[in-house]
Amino acid sequence: MNQEFKQPPVALVTGASAGFGLATARKLATRGFRVFGTSRSGAAGAPGVEMLALDVDTDVSVRECTAELLRRAGRLDVVVNNAGRAMLGACEETSADEARALFETNVFGTMRFVSAVLPTLRGQRRGAIVNVGSISGFMGVPFHGVYAASKHALAGYTEALRLEVEVFGVSVSLVEPAAHRTGIQMTRPRAPLAPYDVGRERVAAIIRAQIEGGDSPERVVEAIVRAATSSAPRLRYRVGRKAGVAAWARRWLPEAALAYVMRREFQLPERSHG
Repeated sequence: MNQEFKQPPVALVTGASAGFGLATARKLATRGFRVFGTSRSGAAGAPGVEMLALDVDTDVSVRECTAELLRRAGRLDVVVNNAGRAMLGACEETSADEARALFETNVFGTMRFVSAVLPTLRGQRRGAIVNVGSISGFMGVPFHGVYAASKHALAGYTEALRLEVEVFGVSVSLVEPAAHRTGIQMTRPRAPLAPYDVGRERVAAIIRAQIEGGDSPERVVEAIVRAATSSAPRLRYRVGRKAGVAAWARRWLPEAALAYVMRREFQLPERSHG
């Protein structure tokens, strides 16, 4: 038997110190993978997961992390791009610098890491890349505008990447969950604007309640692992009832009807005609 197949497959999960990343790393380890997880410090991972330091916002950190991974394992079979940040704030009150910082992690960080590992995956003529998106990647959620923009960008990038690399035996998938119990922390704009205070805080309370009352993160983890290990993975895995309903509404409802549903969902006032 070829020595290559005596070795366990190798997976790397970014943002593996908490939430979906931590649970995914743990699940892949139980599936027989040798799992590497990342955090900014390289600490606080699940038992049985080898942690590496990674800041996806910087080229140097990505190069060093990739080199260390290949030095230790010599190969890579699955990449789960889970590292990301959330932000709650009106579009107007979010500065360009704050938006760039969010895109740096949620979009460019994924792009940076994918570009670093693709030479290895292409050389092996096999591998799987799973990007973790959001329901906000196909719905413009109010007071999540910049976050939604970053996840929309990630979705477009993932779809194009899939078509480009499938010829090399590399699969690419996008997991888009609705709210699940992850304890995700959201930053706020540094200079909030008073006219948005009521709407922002109302939406913040609704989203917090959706997260606290959401489904188990295990459902998202199962979708990530399915995308990573399937012989014919789909492009999109939408997880949670709200994600399914939102996808249906996005496709079939007239624009005015969809806007009405969104205003009702987030308790926003009707448009002023004054």
